[in-house]
Amino acid sequence: MTPEKAFGDDGCLRQPKELSINKVGHALHEHDPVFKKFAFSENVSSLFSSLGYKRPAVIQSMYIFKQPGIGGEVVPHQDNTFLYTEPLSCTGLWLALEDATITNGCLWAIPGSHKNGLKRRMIRDENGTHFDRPSPSYDQKEFVPLEVKSGDFVVIHGDLIHQSFENLSPVSRHALSLHVVDTEGCKWSKDNWIQRKSAPEPLYVS
Repeated sequence: MTPEKAFGDDGCLRQPKELSINKVGHALHEHDPVFKKFAFSENVSSLFSSLGYKRPAVIQSMYIFKQPGIGGEVVPHQDNTFLYTEPLSCTGLWLALEDATITNGCLWAIPGSHKNGLKRRMIRDENGTHFDRPSPSYDQKEFVPLEVKSGDFVVIHGDLIHQSFENLSPVSRHALSLHVVDTEGCKWSKDNWIQRKSAPEPLYVS
């Protein structure tokens, strides 16, 4: 959500504040028992066990509101760009809390794009936070919509190129997003934008 959409010329919100929040993050699973219960649930743990993760940890969690009329665009990106480990291990979990449709800003992805490698990284250094190279240009015809019903769970490979468009409809599109990395056999990069003072609690240790 961009400020010019949320606020009028007089500096006041265009709509009630509860309909003006963009997202809340990035450690809901560490500070709220409801979100922690979900993040550490057997369903989530068993998913990562089936994917072969040895010591998975939720590295960030976000509640995304995608508000009616002002929910902003999320440009094409790969999750490994922001949450880099060596070797790469990020997997995104996207839980639809409301129906996500083309009209209200569902996810779009390029099928098979996760096989083509990481395109760029976001780096945090003495010059601040920046990308190591410009964003590639993508053919929008390659993207397909991922329309899902409330309660559906989307698993996103860290190299999958995905995006979402603005929500210009009168209907919100709430979602919970978790990103998980393996903390065994994978090294968290010292120049990632997220840096922790203590190691994250693993979902399990195999």
